[in-house]
Amino acid sequence: MFLVTGGTGTLGRHVIPLLREAGAEVRILTRQTIPGHLTGDLETGLGLDEALDGVDTVLHLAGSPKNDEQKAAHLVRAAGRARKPHIVYVSVVGCERIPVTSAIDRGMFGYFQRKRAAEVVIAESGLPWTTLRATQFHDLTWKVAEAAAKLPVLPALAGVRFQPVETAEVARHLVELALGGPAGMRPDLAGPRVYPMAELFRIWLHATGHRRVVLPVRAVGGAYQAVRDGGVLPGPDADLGAVTWEDYLKVRTSR
Repeated sequence: MFLVTGGTGTLGRHVIPLLREAGAEVRILTRQTIPGHLTGDLETGLGLDEALDGVDTVLHLAGSPKNDEQKAAHLVRAAGRARKPHIVYVSVVGCERIPVTSAIDRGMFGYFQRKRAAEVVIAESGLPWTTLRATQFHDLTWKVAEAAAKLPVLPALAGVRFQPVETAEVARHLVELALGGPAGMRPDLAGPRVYPMAELFRIWLHATGHRRVVLPVRAVGGAYQAVRDGGVLPGPDADLGAVTWEDYLKVRTSR
C-alpha cells in the first residue's frame, strides 16, 4: 500500500498514474475534502494515523512556503506508530549549501532551509528512507517568469544559473525509488542544460510572445552569493533528464 502526500499537486499528478500503472494500491492524502481521497493535515497531524494504517511506502511530495520541517515531523511520528513504512521524500538540489542567516536570505531563499530541515527530520527518524533532490521544475520556472512579466521590466538575478528539470522525469525517478527499497540520499536529478536566469526569461518571452526588457539585478546576502557560486546546480554524479526548457515551452505553448 502506498500513501502519497501532495498527490493533488503538480508533481503528484504525474506520480499517481505511474504508481497505478505499476499495479500499486494508492491512497492520496489531502487537506481538502475530495471524493476518493483521504482527508488529513500534515501541519497538525490530524488524520495521519488513519491514513498510514497498513501503508508500506509513503511518497512525501507535499511542500509549501512554510512548515516543511513540522509537516515532516508529524508524518514520521505517525509513521513510527504504524508499520514503519519506507519514506520517499523529494527535496531540492543545493538545500544543504545555501546559508540562510538573515531576513533577506530567508525572504529570497528560505525554501532551501526548510527543505533541508525536513530532510534531517526524515533521515534521523529511524524509519527506512530515500531522498531525491531535484532542481527547479520547468512548471515552477514558467510560474516565476509569468509573475515577473507582470512588471514593466522583467528582473533577473545577476550571475545566477539554474538547471531546470521536467516534472514528469522527476515523477518517474520517484516512482522507481518508491517501488524499490530504502536507498538513503540519491544522486541529484537535474535537466540537461544550465541557463543563466536572464536567459531562461528571454527564452520564455520569445516562446510566449511577451515583450519585456530583462533587467539583471543584484541582491545581497550570503544565500545570494552561494547561489551565484553555483549552489543550486547539481553535483558531478547527478542524473540528467532529457527535456530542455525549450522542449517544455514548445509543448506547453502548442496546447
